Amino acid sequence: MYAIIKTGGKQYRVAEGDKIFIEKLAVPAESEVTFDEVLAVVNDGDVKIGSPVVQGAKVTAKVLEHGKEKKILVFKYRAKSNYRRRQGHRQPFTKVVIEKIEA
Repeated sequence: MYAIIKTGGKQYRVAEGDKIFIEKLAVPAESEVTFDEVLAVVNDGDVKIGSPVVQGAKVTAKVLEHGKEKKILVFKYRAKSNYRRRQGHRQPFTKVVIEKIEA
């Protein structure tokens, strides 16, 4: 059984026991979070597709930790004009483990 959920402007295919990295959530570590925007649920060939969400379906997950990704460098440069700008960015994330899919 798996589901497709939407959180943080992205869509994820999740099954029970999966550990995924999602956009940072404002909840403390070791707490539970519920995703109500379930776009589809597949259970042994039985496919439920929402329009836009599946009614009554929800996915429960446990927050493991918060953190930041590896640093990426953003470098702007214009030729022949002595223009250079360097900037770093670390995207925050939340690591969760999927505990239960209800449909």
